[in-house]
Amino acid sequence: MHAMEEWETLRGHEERVWNLAWSPDGSILASCGQDKTVRLWRRGPGPQGWICFAVLEDAHGRSVRSCAWSNDGNVLATASFDATITIWERKGEEWELATTLEGHESEVKGVAFSASGTYLASCSRDKTVWIWESHAELDYDCVDVKQEHSQDVKSVIWHPHEDVLVSCSYDNTLRVWAEELDADEWECLQVLNKKLDAHKSTVWTASFDRTGKRMVSCSEDSSIAVWECQEQSGRGVWNAACVVCEAHGRPIYSIDWSKTTGAIATGSADDSIKLFQWEGNQLKELCARTNAHQSDVNCVCWHPQDPTVLASCSDDGSIKIWKCHL
Repeated sequence: MHAMEEWETLRGHEERVWNLAWSPDGSILASCGQDKTVRLWRRGPGPQGWICFAVLEDAHGRSVRSCAWSNDGNVLATASFDATITIWERKGEEWELATTLEGHESEVKGVAFSASGTYLASCSRDKTVWIWESHAELDYDCVDVKQEHSQDVKSVIWHPHEDVLVSCSYDNTLRVWAEELDADEWECLQVLNKKLDAHKSTVWTASFDRTGKRMVSCSEDSSIAVWECQEQSGRGVWNAACVVCEAHGRPIYSIDWSKTTGAIATGSADDSIKLFQWEGNQLKELCARTNAHQSDVNCVCWHPQDPTVLASCSDDGSIKIWKCHL
């Protein structure tokens, strides 16, 4: 029997919580929200449960919309509606503001580190995707700015094994990007959903499976689409393999494909969380938790090591840790 059991509710943010990110080893959960802060959580000793051991504040002037970890877990990037990206560095048990990246002309909606650790990507309401190259001493140079999207870019996601980037937009498309083989510029390899064959509205975000050969995306129109790459490399041609219409009763804001179990979690404006499995070339719904939160579910995030743990956050200001029995 597939089920989700509420393990613990974490409170501390004063307003809506936008985004969550587990550190690579799963020891820390980062959360960010409308209150302009980033909170870091970890399991307390004994029966104490989850505790907030650090609050990163006074770096952003508006909502912190997105957060992402470097591969070694020693750097955290945060993206804000104030049009900046802040890079935080771990110094023992303390976290220090290392640098602030500027350039976007409007709200920064998403930020993500590449699997290689070489690049950081960001996206914005200004319709652009920026590629930043990482250097020693946490120095970042913008190596390219892509302006092909015609509307607000909602999120950026890296391939799990290659420097291939996917961006999701209010223009109803996903774009696949990679560095040109004989040049320093990045090119758009493919535009997905160009004919609205999968989603009919805004594509909020996407997530790769552990192999990088499949990707799942979610939309304002409540649909989920599974995409498959026709080649071994993420640079290959992607096609829609399956589309589930009306997977939720309202827009789906978040989707995460577990790298351990292969289960897919979705979070929606209908306040619910659902779990799916890719099986036999179709998405099978495993279970649903209605009223998972008291308002919109903005993010769902699988633990990178423990296959039973899922985190979620909401407009209701809370973060929940779930035990999933699959």
